[in-house]
Amino acid sequence: MAISQTNTDHQKRKIIIFSDFDGTIFLQDTGHVLVDNLGCGAAYRNKLEEQFKTGERSFRDISDDMWGSLTIPFGDGFDIMEKNLEMDPGFQEFHQYCVREGFPFNVISAGLKPVLQRTLDLFLGEKEASSIQIVANDLKAPGGIPWKPVWRDNTESGHDKGESVNQARTKAQAECEPDEIPLIVFIGDGVSDLAAAREADVLFARRGLRLEEYCLEHGIPYTPFDSFADVKREVEAISLEDQKKTGGVGKPVRYNPRANMWRRISSKEAVCFPHFPFVLNEKEREKKRHSLMVVVLQVPTLMATATPSQDEKMALWPDYFSEPKQTQTEPTIQE
Repeated sequence: MAISQTNTDHQKRKIIIFSDFDGTIFLQDTGHVLVDNLGCGAAYRNKLEEQFKTGERSFRDISDDMWGSLTIPFGDGFDIMEKNLEMDPGFQEFHQYCVREGFPFNVISAGLKPVLQRTLDLFLGEKEASSIQIVANDLKAPGGIPWKPVWRDNTESGHDKGESVNQARTKAQAECEPDEIPLIVFIGDGVSDLAAAREADVLFARRGLRLEEYCLEHGIPYTPFDSFADVKREVEAISLEDQKKTGGVGKPVRYNPRANMWRRISSKEAVCFPHFPFVLNEKEREKKRHSLMVVVLQVPTLMATATPSQDEKMALWPDYFSEPKQTQTEPTIQE
């Protein structure tokens, strides 16, 4: 199906979509499907999980071990993926809506880019999948030797999702007219998505999973969703509201001042956060970047220790340490 992009004569707000992959676009984890069926198997993967729980080994160490259990040629594992993965039933329609409206769609993941790209090719077709930008870790998998992740950066997960969103937003802002400010949407399911969520103006959290639970616990505004059909309906409403109230000029109707304040830090010699007694020079800002942003969001700082805390484990590997919970607390819905 060909997807055409809508052209309009009036200025329209640029909306940029970022989404997690495993557990969000797809309801299962791509890495688990591969290694459980073609690599070390579920039993050994469970052993790796236990080693991480106890602090015996680091996240990247056990991830290298897990992916290294695969020695098949790269293309040989995707029949298994096609049989075992389920795409969110509303995702394709939402993605096609984004393309028609000219809203860039980006996948932000701590997974492996070649795996994610091939999976999208299978489920969407190569033509449609080519319109999705994937920002993730890379892979060396020549066949006959263990697969080796190529980590995107030196963070614990190998990929600082928040930094990737921030870079994309800065690039988009540079391409906009002086009176334009792009609106950033992030869609996720786990606590590992918080780094990217802090950069978003609009946050969607899959209902019943750990990201929603964390938002409820810490009063973080978000919109719950059960499928991407819900996301599509909300984004359409936000776009219409913004056009009506702002005409696409100035601040969007949904605006995260915390993220925008943080984005201005890099252009100043020192910064003072309102209501927080922090004045940092350039060197200190770089050292404290992650922990201060967590403070601004009123989320406890996750500091590395010899034995990771429960929150730290959930942030690094949410599938293993984040169980869906039923809660009576009402969500703080974004308005």
